[in-house]
Amino acid sequence: MTEKKDMGKILRQFGLLFVVLIIIVVMSFLSPVFMTQKNIINILRQISMNGILAVGMTFVILTGGIDLSVGSVVGITGVICGSFLERGMAWPLVCLIALVMALLCGFINGYLISYVGFQPFIATLSTMTIGRGFALAYSNGKPYMIKDPSFLVFGQGYTPLFHIPVPVVLLVLVCILGLVILNTTSFGRYVYAIGGNKNAAKLSGVRTQRIEMMVYIISSICACVVGMILAARISSGQPTAGESYEMDAIAATAIGGTSMSGGIGSLTGTVLGFVIIGLLSNSMNLMNINSFYQQIVKGLLIIVAVFLDMRTKGSKN
Repeated sequence: MTEKKDMGKILRQFGLLFVVLIIIVVMSFLSPVFMTQKNIINILRQISMNGILAVGMTFVILTGGIDLSVGSVVGITGVICGSFLERGMAWPLVCLIALVMALLCGFINGYLISYVGFQPFIATLSTMTIGRGFALAYSNGKPYMIKDPSFLVFGQGYTPLFHIPVPVVLLVLVCILGLVILNTTSFGRYVYAIGGNKNAAKLSGVRTQRIEMMVYIISSICACVVGMILAARISSGQPTAGESYEMDAIAATAIGGTSMSGGIGSLTGTVLGFVIIGLLSNSMNLMNINSFYQQIVKGLLIIVAVFLDMRTKGSKN
């Protein structure tokens, strides 16, 4: 049974890789701009933020949960960073304050879900609304302008070697760290165990409440990093920043093969998932497809991904 499951996962990931190659080949013929260096860098920038969010979301969904509050954490991070930078505070201290706020958001989500017993959807929907309200109230609905060149590097800078955008480097580092945690540590094994059968994991000695809390903290930390990148990229802390970001992160995770009921999935699949979303978004922009229709396409992709997940489970029963 395990061999069949592993084979199915491998075949699905090969299928996703095939989709990526098809998009690249087709768009290379349809648009002369697609394979230019400028557009490739633009694609990498686009997928960097969704990719980092999707890594955190993968941890959450693997336990059978969901985190709708990540977009609000992005907004909170932006206004926190913007407000303190405007006052002349050093950017490392500003980042530390934003990180503490993100840890608090993740802790609240984890506590409500793992210790109080809230359903993940209800808990994170509530904190999403509270977080967005906090960002708007804190900033009085106005953006904070960011001029600190050292902080702006997070969103606009390039590495000295190979001239790679800093957000892309951060994405690679987050993905590598996520892969190491999920595939080589006991924490990663416990994440899968909770998603597979929470009661069995608890009976075998896994501290399920602590693990569940940690995955929501990880998700909020990822959202905090994205909030810093976005604020630096647009040179301002916007209270409305990050709206609907959670949907793209969930879509990337689902498309990548992570089961929405938990226990099945991989970060490798998630990487392919957010790459596909980034390529499709860029392709539709180049073809001047209305943004309204782009939302329809993303919604259909989620439906197809969940349908395939249901079919896979059905074939095992």
